[in-house]
Amino acid sequence: MSLDRYLQPHQARRRAPTTYEDLLGDAIERAFAAGIHDLPGLVRALNGSGLASPSGKAWTEEIYRQEIAALAA
Repeated sequence: MSLDRYLQPHQARRRAPTTYEDLLGDAIERAFAAGIHDLPGLVRALNGSGLASPSGKAWTEEIYRQEIAALAA
């Protein structure tokens, strides 16, 4: 079986991630590693991480949903 048939990790990437995207990903990974798997807990972890939301306001569930949707577009 040829491994080149499988998706490469960055195959779908259109551009390199920004510093903000890297920091957001790192904060989300730290939350998951700490056993946080629910949205309210993730929002609390993001607020405790020191990484501001794009608007500079505290993270809320709605801001998180909007930001992840925007990044996925």
